[in-house]
Amino acid sequence: MKYNLYCISKADSETLVEDFVVKCKAFGARLHIHNIFNNAIAKAQKISAPKAQESYSDAFMPFLKNTASSLCIALHPQAKMLDSHQFAKLIANHQEVNFFIAGAYGFEEKFLHSMQNLSLTPLTLSHKIAKLVLCEQIYRALSIMANHPYHK
Repeated sequence: MKYNLYCISKADSETLVEDFVVKCKAFGARLHIHNIFNNAIAKAQKISAPKAQESYSDAFMPFLKNTASSLCIALHPQAKMLDSHQFAKLIANHQEVNFFIAGAYGFEEKFLHSMQNLSLTPLTLSHKIAKLVLCEQIYRALSIMANHPYHK
């Protein structure tokens, strides 16, 4: 199982996130964090929200893989929320799951329509907190699927 988290953010040290990357290995899963921020994004964010959203979509496009064995999920505050067991069931039968976290201006509607959407909470979270919560939920889902006591 491979889990990729693509995030519009600058790379920085995230010790708690890295702890969950290591913990996921115990279940035979690989969790990779991909922080994406380039000059096109920086420039677009100074122009307008629609330009910023377009630059996020352009940055994410090479990583879209919706196939029978892979799943793409965009984190979006207005999307459906799941409990931990429902989340585990959602990701259970896929060899690869790709999660996407947009930048400050959110996603373009057409990007959201190209994949499943999921909300962690109706609250707005910083990228660091959203990544941490998502990584913990991935680990929790793995423990649920393995019937490990962590999730109880």
